[in-house]
Amino acid sequence: MKSSVIIEMTTEEVQDALLNERESLAKMKMQHAISPLENPMVLKEKRKDVARLLTELTKRSKEAQQ
Repeated sequence: MKSSVIIEMTTEEVQDALLNERESLAKMKMQHAISPLENPMVLKEKRKDVARLLTELTKRSKEAQQ
């Protein structure tokens, strides 16, 4: 998920996407522990997506406080 897409989302959509990405990442980690994923780089991308979403939420909360 690109940052430009995240910026265009509403705060509620970002929170929902964050929840979905975290659930997806947890499932992938479990699958990877049982049997290796075909492309383990997907885990890295999911982690980065979660970080992007958290960064955007933090940015918005700081803007709201000011």
